[in-house]
Amino acid sequence: MTITDRPEDSLAVHGLRVGGRVLRNPTTSQLYTAALDRGEGVLAEDGPLVVDTGRFTGRSPKDKFVVREPGSEDRIWWSETNAEISEEHFDGLRGKVVAHLEARDVYVIDAFCGADANHRCAVRVLTTHPYHALFAKTMFIEPTDAELAGFEPDVLVLHEPEVEADPERDGTRTGVFVCLHPSRGEILIGGTFYGGEIKKSVFTLMNDRLPLEGVLPMHCSANVSQDLQDVAVFFGLSGTGKTTLSADPARLLIGDDEHGWGNEGVFNFEGGCYAKTIRLSAEAEPEIWNAVHSFGTVLENVAVDERGVLDLEDDSKTENNRAAYKLERIANALPAKRAGHPRSVILLAADAFGILPPIARLGREQGLFFFLSGYTSKLAGTELGVTEPQPTFSTCFGAPFWPQPPTVYAKLLGEKLDRHGATVWLINTGWTGGPFGEGHRMPIQATRALLAAVLSGELGGVEFRTDPVFGFEVPVTAPAVDESLLDPRSTWADPEAYDRKARELAQMFADNFATKHADAPPEIAAAAPKP
Repeated sequence: MTITDRPEDSLAVHGLRVGGRVLRNPTTSQLYTAALDRGEGVLAEDGPLVVDTGRFTGRSPKDKFVVREPGSEDRIWWSETNAEISEEHFDGLRGKVVAHLEARDVYVIDAFCGADANHRCAVRVLTTHPYHALFAKTMFIEPTDAELAGFEPDVLVLHEPEVEADPERDGTRTGVFVCLHPSRGEILIGGTFYGGEIKKSVFTLMNDRLPLEGVLPMHCSANVSQDLQDVAVFFGLSGTGKTTLSADPARLLIGDDEHGWGNEGVFNFEGGCYAKTIRLSAEAEPEIWNAVHSFGTVLENVAVDERGVLDLEDDSKTENNRAAYKLERIANALPAKRAGHPRSVILLAADAFGILPPIARLGREQGLFFFLSGYTSKLAGTELGVTEPQPTFSTCFGAPFWPQPPTVYAKLLGEKLDRHGATVWLINTGWTGGPFGEGHRMPIQATRALLAAVLSGELGGVEFRTDPVFGFEVPVTAPAVDESLLDPRSTWADPEAYDRKARELAQMFADNFATKHADAPPEIAAAAPKP
């Protein structure tokens, strides 16, 4: 860690005159020491740092704002997802955050977002909290010494959770604010200690910039075969299986959450993983288990006893317990964090109704329809107020993170599918045998077997049936999977109840699409299920 308070090393270029120390790019050990000294965390057995994020244990999507300003307002998708805030209010909040930073020691983390040097952003995070500095250092891509020597940030994150907004004066909804200024490349975060706001706000800015370069940003995980020839991407909301299914020991992990698909293939945005840990199993997920129990990992809201032993079964604080760890903690992680073009595009839906089959093959327009729809369930704890699975349509499998209209991303995906011949699959990691509360969660062993059959090409050769309501193709048989599971209607005690619920879900798809995606091309709208 370089500690500097010399004028030439100040943060005046960002409008800060720091009265305390400026601590630039500290090591993990230094940040551990500072966090422990300040009581921000405790050291657990095997080495992870355990922190408590206070009353906010998930993102606050309704407290995210985009500045309405001349340089970007014509391309922003103004909606509940992208609530507007004025430049005047942004500057007022910036002044509050800067004043707080100036009165304290400031940690500076310089890093990259994007493993493709042609499409990456240089990110600088300023915070007074060593835990959040460690989070940023872990989640973004660390520069080399040579890259640090000439580092010039494209994106500046001013982070101060102790600063709260005054809604009447500052134009916010509550005391929490996550504000993005697209043209300046500045992000303000205040009122919440939840670390995920840092990574997701930078993700959102990337999602605005990359389409301008012809790159599709994706809320997905990705992996590749050992010979680097067979890339798969996994779209899905938090908790639907992106991390679990991509961490396949037989394949190389590109990343678990955020990627771009450019002219040369897929590349990870991040240098780390941000995995849910609740009820994590050493047997089912050994790679993630080992990463969780390692030095350098940050654990948010995970229970730890007086001996420093973790309890991953304890959900008393939240279901959204999280681990931030370097990608390299996964033994089969691909060091380059980038590979070629996907052959398989997997859409993950945690269906709380228990209607969707465990897997289905989609045609091009069906794939774009389901991508735009983003059907899944919000799982407990991921967002404030979510205490049990809630069926939802999250546009492009990540509605809170898309600054531009959804059709921008769907058009890019369609172009990539056409150019590279990828096949789209829908996998239900949710419920079967009935809805949530009656049925049971889809067996992970069956999901893994079906995915393996997709990636090996074996599933492509089996017999398929066309679903009468949803129109997609469902395998009649599959290796190592009970045939009854492939027909969700047969798993229900009352098949007629299944039929009613299937028609209800199909109508939900139609209504959602008509409401949110009226501007979609007619051939995509025509791929909707038939209630």
